[in-house]
Amino acid sequence: MKIGVIGLGLIGGSMAKAIKQKTEHTVFGWDQSETIGFSAKLAEAVHDILEDGDPSECDMVLIALYPGATVDYVKKFASKFKKGTMVVDCAGIKRVVCQPLQALAKENGFLFCGAHPMAGIERSGFTYSTPHLFEGATMILTPYTGTDIAPMNELSFFFKSLGFSRMQVATDAEHDQMIAYTSQLAHVVSSAYIKSELSPKFKGFSAGSFHDMTRVAKLNETMWTELFLDNSDYLADEIDSLITRLQGYSRVIREKDEEKLKAMLKEGKEKRLAIDEVKEFE
Repeated sequence: MKIGVIGLGLIGGSMAKAIKQKTEHTVFGWDQSETIGFSAKLAEAVHDILEDGDPSECDMVLIALYPGATVDYVKKFASKFKKGTMVVDCAGIKRVVCQPLQALAKENGFLFCGAHPMAGIERSGFTYSTPHLFEGATMILTPYTGTDIAPMNELSFFFKSLGFSRMQVATDAEHDQMIAYTSQLAHVVSSAYIKSELSPKFKGFSAGSFHDMTRVAKLNETMWTELFLDNSDYLADEIDSLITRLQGYSRVIREKDEEKLKAMLKEGKEKRLAIDEVKEFE
Protein backbone atom coordinates (compact mmCIF):
# COMPACT_ATOMS: atom_id res chain seq x y z
CA MET A 1 0.00 0.00 0.00
CA LYS A 2 1.19 3.52 -0.81
CA ILE A 3 0.73 5.80 2.18
CA GLY A 4 1.10 9.56 2.18
CA VAL A 5 1.93 11.43 5.39
CA ILE A 6 1.07 15.11 5.17
CA GLY A 7 2.91 17.17 7.77
CA LEU A 8 6.17 15.84 9.16
CA GLY A 9 6.29 17.29 12.65
CA LEU A 10 6.42 15.19 15.81
CA ILE A 11 3.29 13.15 15.02
CA GLY A 12 3.60 12.97 11.23
CA GLY A 13 7.34 12.34 11.36
CA SER A 14 6.84 9.57 13.90
CA MET A 15 4.04 8.07 11.78
CA ALA A 16 6.29 8.04 8.71
CA LYS A 17 9.19 6.48 10.60
CA ALA A 18 6.96 3.83 12.18
CA ILE A 19 5.41 2.90 8.84
CA LYS A 20 8.81 2.63 7.17
CA GLN A 21 10.44 0.62 9.95
CA LYS A 22 7.55 -1.59 11.06
CA THR A 23 5.55 -2.33 7.91
CA GLU A 24 6.00 -3.32 4.28
CA HIS A 25 4.10 -0.27 3.03
CA THR A 26 5.69 2.44 0.92
CA VAL A 27 5.52 5.80 2.66
CA PHE A 28 5.63 9.20 1.00
CA GLY A 29 5.90 12.43 2.95
CA TRP A 30 5.20 16.09 2.46
CA ASP A 31 5.62 19.14 4.64
CA GLN A 32 4.90 22.82 4.14
CA SER A 33 8.59 23.38 4.85
CA GLU A 34 10.75 22.03 2.04
CA THR A 35 13.66 21.87 4.48
CA ILE A 36 11.77 19.46 6.71
CA GLY A 37 10.77 17.39 3.70
CA PHE A 38 14.39 17.10 2.61
CA SER A 39 15.42 16.27 6.17
CA ALA A 40 12.88 13.44 6.26
CA LYS A 41 14.20 12.06 2.97
CA LEU A 42 17.83 12.29 4.10
CA ALA A 43 16.96 10.65 7.43
CA GLU A 44 15.27 7.84 5.47
CA ALA A 45 12.03 8.46 7.33
CA VAL A 46 10.17 8.26 4.01
CA HIS A 47 10.76 6.52 0.70
CA ASP A 48 10.09 9.72 -1.22
CA ILE A 49 8.41 13.13 -1.12
CA LEU A 50 4.99 13.90 -2.60
CA GLU A 51 5.39 16.68 -5.13
CA ASP A 52 3.32 19.66 -3.99
CA GLY A 53 1.62 17.35 -1.51
CA ASP A 54 -0.36 15.69 -4.32
CA PRO A 55 -1.94 12.50 -2.88
CA SER A 56 -3.36 11.14 -6.14
CA GLU A 57 -1.23 7.96 -6.12
CA CYS A 58 -1.79 7.11 -2.45
CA ASP A 59 -4.06 4.38 -1.10
CA MET A 60 -4.10 5.98 2.35
CA VAL A 61 -3.37 9.54 3.42
CA LEU A 62 -2.52 10.49 7.01
CA ILE A 63 -2.79 14.22 7.67
CA ALA A 64 -0.79 15.54 10.62
CA LEU A 65 -1.45 19.28 10.26
CA TYR A 66 -3.18 21.83 12.47
CA PRO A 67 -7.00 21.62 12.25
CA GLY A 68 -7.51 24.56 9.90
CA ALA A 69 -4.69 23.46 7.61
CA THR A 70 -6.13 19.92 7.57
CA VAL A 71 -9.48 21.17 6.28
CA ASP A 72 -7.76 23.37 3.71
CA TYR A 73 -5.62 20.47 2.47
CA VAL A 74 -8.56 18.07 2.04
CA LYS A 75 -10.62 20.72 0.25
CA LYS A 76 -7.72 21.51 -2.09
CA PHE A 77 -7.12 17.89 -3.10
CA ALA A 78 -10.65 16.48 -2.71
CA SER A 79 -10.97 15.65 -6.40
CA LYS A 80 -7.50 14.08 -6.57
CA PHE A 81 -7.92 11.36 -3.95
CA LYS A 82 -8.37 7.95 -5.58
CA LYS A 83 -11.83 6.44 -5.16
CA GLY A 84 -11.92 4.53 -1.91
CA THR A 85 -8.77 6.15 -0.49
CA MET A 86 -8.78 6.27 3.31
CA VAL A 87 -8.04 9.84 4.42
CA VAL A 88 -7.27 10.17 8.12
CA ASP A 89 -6.65 13.36 10.06
CA CYS A 90 -4.53 13.26 13.21
CA ALA A 91 -5.38 16.69 14.61
CA GLY A 92 -5.99 17.10 18.33
CA ILE A 93 -9.57 18.34 17.91
CA LYS A 94 -12.30 16.80 15.83
CA ARG A 95 -15.55 18.73 15.32
CA VAL A 96 -13.98 21.57 13.32
CA VAL A 97 -12.24 19.04 11.07
CA CYS A 98 -14.72 16.19 10.67
CA GLN A 99 -17.94 18.13 10.25
CA PRO A 100 -16.88 20.30 7.27
CA LEU A 101 -15.46 17.31 5.38
CA GLN A 102 -18.23 14.72 5.61
CA ALA A 103 -20.12 15.86 2.51
CA LEU A 104 -16.87 16.47 0.63
CA ALA A 105 -15.73 12.88 1.18
CA LYS A 106 -19.06 11.49 0.00
CA GLU A 107 -19.14 13.70 -3.10
CA ASN A 108 -15.61 12.74 -4.16
CA GLY A 109 -15.68 9.04 -3.31
CA PHE A 110 -12.98 8.87 -0.65
CA LEU A 111 -13.32 7.68 2.95
CA PHE A 112 -12.59 10.06 5.80
CA CYS A 113 -12.06 9.27 9.46
CA GLY A 114 -10.90 11.43 12.32
CA ALA A 115 -8.13 10.00 14.46
CA HIS A 116 -6.20 11.24 17.47
CA PRO A 117 -3.05 9.41 18.58
CA MET A 118 -2.85 9.69 22.36
CA ALA A 119 0.91 9.98 22.41
CA GLY A 120 3.37 12.82 22.47
CA ILE A 121 6.07 14.63 24.36
CA GLU A 122 6.54 18.23 25.44
CA ARG A 123 8.76 18.84 22.39
CA SER A 124 7.56 19.41 18.83
CA GLY A 125 8.97 19.08 15.34
CA PHE A 126 10.50 16.43 13.11
CA THR A 127 13.74 16.50 15.08
CA TYR A 128 12.00 14.82 18.02
CA SER A 129 10.00 12.30 15.99
CA THR A 130 10.60 8.63 16.66
CA PRO A 131 9.18 5.34 15.31
CA HIS A 132 8.57 4.25 18.90
CA LEU A 133 6.31 7.15 19.91
CA PHE A 134 3.08 5.15 19.60
CA GLU A 135 4.12 1.95 21.32
CA GLY A 136 1.46 1.00 23.87
CA ALA A 137 -0.61 4.12 23.10
CA THR A 138 -4.33 4.52 22.42
CA MET A 139 -5.66 5.70 19.07
CA ILE A 140 -9.04 7.43 19.16
CA LEU A 141 -11.11 7.03 15.99
CA THR A 142 -14.11 9.26 15.20
CA PRO A 143 -15.80 7.77 12.13
CA TYR A 144 -19.01 9.23 10.77
CA THR A 145 -22.29 7.57 11.74
CA GLY A 146 -23.01 4.79 9.25
CA THR A 147 -19.38 4.25 8.22
CA ASP A 148 -18.78 0.72 6.92
CA ILE A 149 -17.16 -1.44 9.60
CA ALA A 150 -14.74 -3.18 7.18
CA PRO A 151 -12.47 -0.19 6.45
CA MET A 152 -12.55 0.72 10.14
CA ASN A 153 -11.28 -2.75 11.02
CA GLU A 154 -8.52 -2.38 8.42
CA LEU A 155 -7.61 1.01 9.86
CA SER A 156 -7.44 -0.45 13.36
CA PHE A 157 -5.14 -3.26 12.23
CA PHE A 158 -2.95 -0.72 10.46
CA PHE A 159 -2.53 1.46 13.53
CA LYS A 160 -1.82 -1.56 15.69
CA SER A 161 1.01 -2.44 13.30
CA LEU A 162 2.57 0.92 14.23
CA GLY A 163 2.56 0.05 17.93
CA PHE A 164 -0.83 1.26 19.16
CA SER A 165 -2.26 -1.16 21.69
CA ARG A 166 -5.85 0.08 21.91
CA MET A 167 -8.51 1.63 19.69
CA GLN A 168 -11.12 3.92 21.24
CA VAL A 169 -14.15 4.87 19.12
CA ALA A 170 -16.10 8.08 19.82
CA THR A 171 -18.16 10.73 18.10
CA ASP A 172 -16.35 13.95 17.26
CA ALA A 173 -18.25 15.76 20.06
CA GLU A 174 -17.49 13.04 22.63
CA HIS A 175 -13.83 13.25 21.67
CA ASP A 176 -13.67 17.02 22.03
CA GLN A 177 -15.41 17.05 25.40
CA MET A 178 -13.14 14.38 26.87
CA ILE A 179 -9.96 15.91 25.40
CA ALA A 180 -10.90 19.27 26.94
CA TYR A 181 -10.66 17.53 30.32
CA THR A 182 -7.89 14.95 29.88
CA SER A 183 -5.45 17.01 27.82
CA GLN A 184 -6.26 20.64 27.16
CA LEU A 185 -7.14 21.57 30.75
CA ALA A 186 -3.84 20.12 31.97
CA HIS A 187 -1.93 22.35 29.54
CA VAL A 188 -3.85 25.46 30.63
CA VAL A 189 -3.28 24.66 34.31
CA SER A 190 0.43 24.04 33.76
CA SER A 191 0.80 27.31 31.86
CA ALA A 192 -1.00 29.27 34.59
CA TYR A 193 0.77 27.48 37.45
CA ILE A 194 4.29 28.27 36.21
CA LYS A 195 3.46 32.01 36.11
CA SER A 196 3.58 32.32 39.89
CA GLU A 197 6.09 34.97 40.97
CA LEU A 198 7.67 32.28 43.13
CA SER A 199 8.53 29.98 40.21
CA PRO A 200 11.99 31.47 39.51
CA LYS A 201 12.98 30.58 43.06
CA PHE A 202 12.09 26.87 42.75
CA LYS A 203 15.65 25.51 42.88
CA GLY A 204 16.25 23.62 46.09
CA PHE A 205 12.55 23.67 46.94
CA SER A 206 11.11 21.32 44.32
CA ALA A 207 10.61 17.61 43.86
CA GLY A 208 8.62 15.49 41.43
CA SER A 209 5.30 17.26 41.88
CA PHE A 210 6.66 20.63 40.69
CA HIS A 211 8.20 19.10 37.58
CA ASP A 212 5.06 17.06 36.85
CA MET A 213 2.90 20.17 37.11
CA THR A 214 5.11 22.32 34.88
CA ARG A 215 6.27 19.81 32.24
CA VAL A 216 3.58 20.51 29.63
CA ALA A 217 3.93 24.29 29.98
CA LYS A 218 6.72 23.77 27.41
CA LEU A 219 4.07 23.65 24.70
CA ASN A 220 3.86 24.84 21.11
CA GLU A 221 1.86 28.02 21.68
CA THR A 222 0.77 28.35 18.04
CA MET A 223 -0.68 24.84 17.85
CA TRP A 224 -2.28 24.87 21.29
CA THR A 225 -3.87 28.29 20.74
CA GLU A 226 -5.67 26.90 17.70
CA LEU A 227 -6.69 23.73 19.54
CA PHE A 228 -7.97 25.65 22.57
CA LEU A 229 -10.01 28.11 20.51
CA ASP A 230 -11.44 25.38 18.28
CA ASN A 231 -12.70 23.67 21.44
CA SER A 232 -13.52 26.82 23.39
CA ASP A 233 -16.95 25.74 24.64
CA TYR A 234 -15.87 22.47 26.26
CA LEU A 235 -12.52 23.83 27.46
CA ALA A 236 -13.94 26.98 29.04
CA ASP A 237 -16.51 24.83 30.86
CA GLU A 238 -13.73 22.66 32.29
CA ILE A 239 -11.68 25.70 33.35
CA ASP A 240 -14.70 27.27 35.08
CA SER A 241 -15.53 23.99 36.83
CA LEU A 242 -11.94 23.65 38.06
CA ILE A 243 -11.93 27.24 39.36
CA THR A 244 -15.09 26.50 41.35
CA ARG A 245 -13.49 23.42 42.91
CA LEU A 246 -10.27 25.31 43.71
CA GLN A 247 -12.23 28.09 45.36
CA GLY A 248 -13.79 25.46 47.60
CA TYR A 249 -10.33 24.34 48.71
CA SER A 250 -9.23 27.95 49.21
CA ARG A 251 -12.25 28.68 51.40
CA VAL A 252 -11.82 25.75 53.80
CA ILE A 253 -8.07 26.39 54.04
CA ARG A 254 -8.60 30.07 54.91
CA GLU A 255 -11.20 29.04 57.46
CA LYS A 256 -8.86 26.36 58.83
CA ASP A 257 -11.69 23.84 58.61
CA GLU A 258 -9.68 20.72 59.33
CA GLU A 259 -12.45 18.17 58.99
CA LYS A 260 -13.82 19.61 55.76
CA LEU A 261 -10.37 19.83 54.21
CA LYS A 262 -9.54 16.27 55.22
CA ALA A 263 -12.81 15.07 53.67
CA MET A 264 -12.11 16.94 50.42
CA LEU A 265 -8.60 15.51 50.18
CA LYS A 266 -9.89 12.01 50.90
CA GLU A 267 -12.51 12.35 48.17
CA GLY A 268 -9.81 13.36 45.68
CA LYS A 269 -7.59 10.45 46.74
CA GLU A 270 -10.45 7.96 46.33
CA LYS A 271 -11.20 9.21 42.84
CA ARG A 272 -7.53 8.80 41.90
CA LEU A 273 -7.42 5.29 43.35
CA ALA A 274 -10.50 4.41 41.32
CA ILE A 275 -8.60 5.45 38.18
CA ASP A 276 -5.74 3.16 39.15
CA GLU A 277 -8.18 0.25 39.46
CA VAL A 278 -9.58 0.92 35.99
CA LYS A 279 -6.09 0.99 34.52
CA GLU A 280 -5.13 -2.22 36.28
CA PHE A 281 -7.97 -4.24 34.76
CA GLU A 282 -7.96 -2.83 31.22
